[in-house]
Amino acid sequence: MQPSSLPGFSGTLRAIQTGRVRPLMVSGRKLMSAIGKTTVSGPIEVGVLGLAGDEQADLSVHGGLSKALYALPSEHLPWWQVQRQTHGATLFEESLALGYLGENLSLQGLFEQDLFLGDRLDFGDVILRITQPREPCGKFNAVMGYALAAKDMVRSGRCGFYLAVEQTGLLQAGATCQVLAGPRSTRVTEALLHKARKHLR
Repeated sequence: MQPSSLPGFSGTLRAIQTGRVRPLMVSGRKLMSAIGKTTVSGPIEVGVLGLAGDEQADLSVHGGLSKALYALPSEHLPWWQVQRQTHGATLFEESLALGYLGENLSLQGLFEQDLFLGDRLDFGDVILRITQPREPCGKFNAVMGYALAAKDMVRSGRCGFYLAVEQTGLLQAGATCQVLAGPRSTRVTEALLHKARKHLR
């Protein structure tokens, strides 16, 4: 039986980003990361392991079938910029660029508290399934420029979510998606709190 769509529950794909692995300084150590991603134009191929040309440095925590793509509501970026300025992480006023937090898909109109693990985003040619929230790590603190960034992600619920690819195809910025209901037993925000209680201690 096909999952049913939720009446009036849809969103827009504002932009698509990919990244290459490169060095990142974390607590004085040089690590490899592809967290900073840049916007791509035109249609891009979505395979079972994610976007064509996208890379992950540590496949134990990123990538794979259940974490093929990382999506983030683009509405969160101004909030994150305020947090950086509040914690003295930046002296600049410009907005954070799409992809700065490592997101492959910048969504509009879809938020973690309204989405559940197992829900699907149906873009027509491509269908993606929400598998889990993003769990912040030390690399995220380093990129954001302040030590409490990971805790802020957990406390605020502005985490985004990972996606598995259920139907491959081409995806392009500006596409709209319908949310297809899964079991709808665990919200993305609830899963984040369950997984990341250690960040709240």
